[in-house]
Amino acid sequence: MLNRCELGAVKLTFLQVIRCKAAVAWVAGKPLSIEEVEVAPPKAHEIRIKIVATGVCHTDLAYLCETSKKKKPRALPLVLGHEGAGVVESVGPGVTKVSPGDKVIPLFLPQCGECECCRSPKTNLCTKNWENLELGVLADGTSRISCRGQQMYQFMGMSTFSEYTVVGDDNVTKICAEAPLDRVCLLGCGVATGYGAPLNTGKVEPGSTCAVFGLGAVGLATVFGCKTAGAKRIIAVDINQDKSEIAKSSGATEYVNPIDYSKPIQEVLVELTGGGVDYSFECVGNVDVMRAALESCRPAFGTCVIVGWTDKADMSVSPDDILMGRTLKGTYFGGWKSVESVPRLVEKYMSGKLPIDQLITHTLTLEQVNEAFQLMTSGQSIRTVIRM
Repeated sequence: MLNRCELGAVKLTFLQVIRCKAAVAWVAGKPLSIEEVEVAPPKAHEIRIKIVATGVCHTDLAYLCETSKKKKPRALPLVLGHEGAGVVESVGPGVTKVSPGDKVIPLFLPQCGECECCRSPKTNLCTKNWENLELGVLADGTSRISCRGQQMYQFMGMSTFSEYTVVGDDNVTKICAEAPLDRVCLLGCGVATGYGAPLNTGKVEPGSTCAVFGLGAVGLATVFGCKTAGAKRIIAVDINQDKSEIAKSSGATEYVNPIDYSKPIQEVLVELTGGGVDYSFECVGNVDVMRAALESCRPAFGTCVIVGWTDKADMSVSPDDILMGRTLKGTYFGGWKSVESVPRLVEKYMSGKLPIDQLITHTLTLEQVNEAFQLMTSGQSIRTVIRM
């Protein structure tokens, strides 16, 4: 009689390669190309997902455009996308957490539950297969997506700009069957990251004063997180005047545009608050803005949290800014332990306690993914969702 693993291997032999569409990055900094790709069946502890919807995150664009500027060039070609939601199509041997037909959100941050970080309440990071995920491959060092006979790298082990993808079973979480996938997909990155930054990483206290730099989806979710934490004063900072109203509807008490002032924005905030804010959040991914966010904090006990991502340049910090008592912290995925936390965030959205709908300004098709990038860079969108 066959054991369970052997039965799983027998079932796997009947799974076929799936041919579908994906947006492929062949060259750094160039538009993505819509191609027919082949998605191989899942191997042991892997899950093949039919992607229903995916958000277009600024990190996707930054990764594509900054590839040529890194000291160590990234691997190409690759399929971008890391903010998706879909339905399990098939599973490989050893998978017990999900079954075909389940609604899921793939997660660029794994949670194996076994490594030192997963066992610690001090962090949400997970070390399992981390180096491979950063390189764009799965646990065995290869990808499941290919095009024109060439292996495609999978962005952060995800590649949600593909109608089908394969991820490790520690990089996926099952969500409630009623959840609208074209909304909760944003909990795979942007909304979860921003919302968690004040709650988990900054640990904003009731009655405090906060400043949020950058009012994209991440920044607006950060504003709402500050409101949820009980901040009394939330100053939203952005150079796009059109973001002022949605910032206020998300919970900001004030909007400040750096363009309106002749002095550095950190000096403006220090004056407005009589010494600096208690908490600041950088949600842009710009080292100059990071420095401004730190310097806007109150000496002695101000806390600055870096939320935005970039690796294009180094950030310089004056020792005095730290020696005088300020705290500089970073957050990854908002401090949430991914597999266990995302389903709870979905439930919060379903109960009307986590606004996502207002952040989605455009809905496009996969063929329009380059248009989504253009909307982002021109400041016309907050979040674009691609429906497959």
